[in-house]
Amino acid sequence: MLRMPVSQGCLCVVKYLMFVFNLIFWLGGCGLFGVGVWLSFTQSEFSSLPLSFPSLSAANLLLVAGGITMITGFLGCLGALKEQRCLLFTFFLILLLLVLTEVTLVLVIHIFHDQLDSKAQKELKEDMKMYESNSGLKNSWDNVQKMFKCCGVTNKTDWYNVLQGKLPLSCCSVGTQTCVEGWTEPCYQKARKWLIKNITSVLVFGVCIGVVQILALVFSMLMYCQILSAEKHLD
Repeated sequence: MLRMPVSQGCLCVVKYLMFVFNLIFWLGGCGLFGVGVWLSFTQSEFSSLPLSFPSLSAANLLLVAGGITMITGFLGCLGALKEQRCLLFTFFLILLLLVLTEVTLVLVIHIFHDQLDSKAQKELKEDMKMYESNSGLKNSWDNVQKMFKCCGVTNKTDWYNVLQGKLPLSCCSVGTQTCVEGWTEPCYQKARKWLIKNITSVLVFGVCIGVVQILALVFSMLMYCQILSAEKHLD
């Protein structure tokens, strides 16, 4: 009865474990990309707003993250099946860079979230000044305010400098002839709350994908070392 060498047996186990983890990683990327597409479609009615608007920035981030994750996961699966050192090392470098980028991004958002919010709100307020001259922007703002029942970026008074002390009709209930009081909640915070409420499960899913990334990183390095060791024994 032929016995498989221990090193060859270890390589086989690591190979299939890495393939499984990368398959999960790839499927996770598909999920993130799918949520990004869904979010883009649901926000299409106000696509003319700057990308700093909470739900729009989240949609673009998910699309980019999902796309990169899918490509990286595919490379990992291919590297595991082909047992090619070059492909595995490339996968390891890309995945390491991706993990470091994600950690840096999370830290930056956590540390500078107030500054990022202020910058985004300032950009949206600047964009409001084109409300009367840009029909696409006008429709986007009207759709946002009707959908979220909100008014202005941080306060309804944001409109006073734009419309000479008046409020757009979209700041009030449908059918109102003139808008005086307007919705009390600001659109930036209302959209942010909506995003957090609808995307909490995606954040949990993202953490799980992060764990799979770390495991795939470890197994790719183990497999690379196993292949290198097997090649030396052959020589």
